[in-house]
This record gives sequence, C-alpha cells and structure tokens, in this order.
Amino acid sequence: MKKFNSDTVAADTIPLKLVVYLALLAAVVLLLAHLWSITSPVIQDAEIKAQIETASLSLLSIQRGYARDPADRNSPEGSMCTLTFSLPPSVRYISFGVDPDRECNGNLTDSEWVTESNTIIYQYKSGVKKRVLVEGNPVHFIKGTQNSEGMWVPAGSQEGNETSSALENTAVIIEDPVSGEFLFEMVSCNGTKYIMSRF
Repeated sequence: MKKFNSDTVAADTIPLKLVVYLALLAAVVLLLAHLWSITSPVIQDAEIKAQIETASLSLLSIQRGYARDPADRNSPEGSMCTLTFSLPPSVRYISFGVDPDRECNGNLTDSEWVTESNTIIYQYKSGVKKRVLVEGNPVHFIKGTQNSEGMWVPAGSQEGNETSSALENTAVIIEDPVSGEFLFEMVSCNGTKYIMSRF
C-alpha cells in the first residue's frame, strides 16, 4: 500500500492544469473587456438620450401652465420645472432653442447661431450632434438673469445690457460639465410665452 505522502502522480499534473485554467480565465476576461468596450458607448448614449427625453417631457409639462409677466413686480411665479442632468464628460454642451455650433468644430463663438425652436441639441466632444424635439406648442427659450432687486427677468430686458446680441439672449446653453439641477420658468413678454432659464 502506497503512503499518502509519497503519492505524487496527481501533484505532477497540478501545474499544467493551473496554467490551462489561468489561460482560459485570461481569455474570458479579455473577451469580456472587448465586449464592454463595444457596448459601453451604446449604453452611455442610451442613458444620455433618456435624460434629454425626460427633460423634453418636463418642459412640455409646463407649457400650458401660468406664465409670469417679468415687467409686473407683483406677478406670481410662472409654472416651473427642474431639469436634472448627469451627463458624462464626453458631452460638450446641451442647448435649448439654438444651434450654437453649425460647423461642429467645438467653437461656439466663430459662427452665427441658428435659432431652432422646440429643439434640445446636445453635442459630443467628438463633434457628433443630436437633436430631441420638445412636443406641443411652439417653444421659445430665453436666457434669464437676476436684476438689481434679485428678481429673475429675461436677459435682454435688463437696462444697460447692450453687449449681448439678441440671439445670445434667446439661447440657453449649458456647457461641460452638464451636471446638476437647472430651473426653468414660463414667462410672458409682449404677448409671447418663453421658457426662461433661472440659473
């Protein structure tokens, strides 16, 4: 009868089996890493689109609400919604109602901006640009700013604000990083309803 301590037949095959198992494990890990590199951008793009579409629905929800008259100090606040974004660093900007980069070169100041009502545009740093429509009535966006009394008013209505162009005042753009909570309010100026940024 062989002694247990001296039986080395099985022990001789352990290193070879270990090498084979480690090689198989490494192949599986490499395959999973490759699959993740392929699917990750697709999943990320779907998450970004879901956030933009949720924002579109939130903006739609306040369209039929009350619109505050910024010229009237006693006017109650208009219908509001808060948009929450946590977009990855690959997103350069998100714009509301304007295309600030027609050439897709990443420079928002080298060309004339194009108004696109009812549209939310987001652009990746790679230059790829995507649009999501805001359903419902025609939507006009306007940039808001606080006046000397701390009230939010359209940027173009500020006295002495001669430096900004009219189009820049109607544009609402959030540049990288597009993350956080952003408040919008319905206002009415000269009979036209706007969705005004309050950030």
